Amino acid sequence: EVQLQASGGGLVQTGGSLRLSCTASGFSFDDYTIGWFRQAPGKEREAVSCIHISDGDTYYRKAMKGRFTISSDNAKNTVYLQMNSLTSDDTAVYYCAASRHGGSYCPALIDYDYWGQGTLVTVSS
Repeated sequence: EVQLQASGGGLVQTGGSLRLSCTASGFSFDDYTIGWFRQAPGKEREAVSCIHISDGDTYYRKAMKGRFTISSDNAKNTVYLQMNSLTSDDTAVYYCAASRHGGSYCPALIDYDYWGQGTLVTVSS
């Protein structure tokens, strides 16, 4: 059974940090791209970052570059998203997803095969 378990969300003050985790099982982790998305209330789901597990290449949405860092621990089938300097605009449900697509970019949302359940991040002012 394929599973993506996202965790690490919570309540944090403006300027604070959180580290999200996404643990995968049931598929060949090394062959996939793992992406982080977020969805704020009333807004569409948007891409945050992704990592190609096979070569470790990482990509970020422009607004997150320099504040967020994506990494993986392949031995644990886990991808992390370290989020720093958080603002209220970062408040959202964060989802991780897995795609068989690679390339020099993050796959489009439609190209992700598996999704986790989401973890809520709330940034208070």
